[in-house]
Formats: sequence, structure tokens, C-alpha cells
Amino acid sequence: MKTTHSAPDAAVRTREAVDVTVAQLAAFDEVIDVRSESEFADDHIPGAINCPVLNDMQRIEVGTLYKQVSAFDAKKLGAALVSENIAKHLRERFHGKPRDWRPLVYCWRGGGRSGALAHVLTQIGWRTGRLDGGYKAYRRAVIADLAVLPARYTWRVVCGMTGTGKSRFLRALDAAGAQVLDLEALAAHRGSVLGNLPGEPQPAQKLFDSRLWHALRGFDVSRPVYVEAESKKIGLLRVPDALIAAMWGSETLVLEADVATRVTLLKDEYAHFLGDAATLNTQLECLTPLHGHDTIERWTTLAHAGAWDVLTEELLVRHYDPSYTRAIIKHYPSLDRAVRLHVASADDAAFAALAQNHLNKI
Repeated sequence: MKTTHSAPDAAVRTREAVDVTVAQLAAFDEVIDVRSESEFADDHIPGAINCPVLNDMQRIEVGTLYKQVSAFDAKKLGAALVSENIAKHLRERFHGKPRDWRPLVYCWRGGGRSGALAHVLTQIGWRTGRLDGGYKAYRRAVIADLAVLPARYTWRVVCGMTGTGKSRFLRALDAAGAQVLDLEALAAHRGSVLGNLPGEPQPAQKLFDSRLWHALRGFDVSRPVYVEAESKKIGLLRVPDALIAAMWGSETLVLEADVATRVTLLKDEYAHFLGDAATLNTQLECLTPLHGHDTIERWTTLAHAGAWDVLTEELLVRHYDPSYTRAIIKHYPSLDRAVRLHVASADDAAFAALAQNHLNKI
């Protein structure tokens, strides 16, 4: 009878790195992305570390030599640089790894770059895997999974007017042990015209997809997943159609709060604007086509005067509430039978109690 072996065991037996699939990622202790730093920044497998065998400048240098001189000279230079970089990673990143450490290596297509490091790691004695097809195979798997994973879960969509603390409620649910998908955290954006986070640019679309893929794969299908109602775009990023469709067809719960509480919550969420009226006013100018020059001029004057309570309330009543109401009624037919939860105050303790009370009742 033929004996079967797991991928890591086979690597020890053959002293060669074993090709594995995306489905086998969990069998390894660490995922190593050997692409350049810019490739890694654009997107990578969640949790992977970046150990380039050729960095951005070196790739340009080798590529230029390939085009202007010859493939032979480019390969000689490339081999020298790859060897130097692998030696550096062995000293600085892998020297302390134990004998039973199991690394998985990948590059763009699963070819020379990942093969070089995987070969060295395997010869040392580590049970090494190499991702078959590299990043491109991973990316195909992400796209395919994002089209089907959302339909597998039972969603509970948190709705409510702007400033009712939906994101804070999600965090409270998460702290209480519920399953939560925080799309705005994954997208590094609060989902409105003022939603850019200070000092934190949004990820590339591919990296957002990867973060979402990783989060979805971690959920238990037997338990509901809470998510905030979002539009098809969060800032510059697109939410997958399959997730939007699953959300629109799901049960909802609605947070309600008085205007004073909403103003307090929004001032806390957007505190970075309170000392930077110029940046806020630049963002407000985007609303000119909707509200006209006179209204925008009034709002910018309020911002310069530091009249934050008045400005926030006017933005809620005149801009956010009408647009949110139109969108939510259009997309969530279950809204009429939604559970309604009253936000008593802007305190974290109030949200913790609200989340726990809700979970206790389901």
C-alpha cells in the first residue's frame, strides 16, 4: 500500500521544497514573500513577512542589464544579488528558527525567486513549501472565494443614522465575543466624505481584498456575523458585489440616538478635524454641488469659528440624514422588522452594555 505524506513531511524526505496550494497555507508556521518591497506593499498574503531576494532597485538594475546587454550578464548579476540577500535573511531573520520550523515561500509566479530561497531553506533541513503558481495563484483564489464566501454566512447588518455609533457598537460586540466584520477598519476609512483617517492612507484594492478574504475565512458558519451597512464603495475601495448582495438580503438592527448624543459621538470620531478647519473646509467643498455655495460658505465659517456643535448638527440634519435615509430604505427591505436599539450615551460603557444586552437576548 502506498504511504501518503503531508507537504512538510515530503519536503524532509526529498530535501526539496514541496509545491503546495493556497488551501494548505495553515500547515506552515510562517509565510515568506520574497518579492520586492513595492510588490509586497501593493498586496500580500495576510500575515506574510517580506524578505526580498531582489529589492526594487536591484530588480531595475538586473532588468536594465537584461535589455541593454544580455540575458547572461543579467543572470550573473541577479544570482549574485539573490545570494547576498538570502545570506542576509539567514543571518538576520531565520538564524534563530528551530529545527521543526515550517516555512512557506512564494514570489510572483512561483518561479526563480521563491525557488532560490526555498532550496536553501530545505537544504538546511527545514520542511519548506513553495506556493504553486505564487502570488498570481493566491490572487485567483482570493477573487474566487470573495464571490462565494459571503453567501455562506448569516449576516446581521447594523444600520442607523450617521453618528449613532455603529462602528463603536461593532467594537463592543467584538469585545463581547460576537463575530464582527469591520469593513471600515479593513479599508482604513469611515465611509463618508470626511472619512479619511489621519496619517493612515487606504490600502490598495488588492490588499483590501486580501484583508477581507482573511477575515471571512476565519468566521464560524454556525454563528451570525455583524457588519455595518455600507455602500458599494468605502472611500476609494470597492466592496465585493457578493458581500453587498448578502448584506442587502439580510436581517438588520437599527441604532437610534438623540441629536445631542450623535453630535458628541461624531466630535469624538472626527476629533482630528477640530484643530484643522482648513482641511475640513477642503472636504466640505466637495459638497458644493449638493448644497450650493451659500450653505458651504456658512459651514466653512462655522468651522473657522470653532462652532463645532452647530456645524455638526447642521451636517447631520441637512446632509447625512437625508442621503442615508434614501440609501437604507432602497437597499434593506428587512428594515421594517429590524430590532431597534437605543444608544443612551456616547460612553464606551453604554455601548458595552448595549452590545451585551443584545447578545443576551438572541
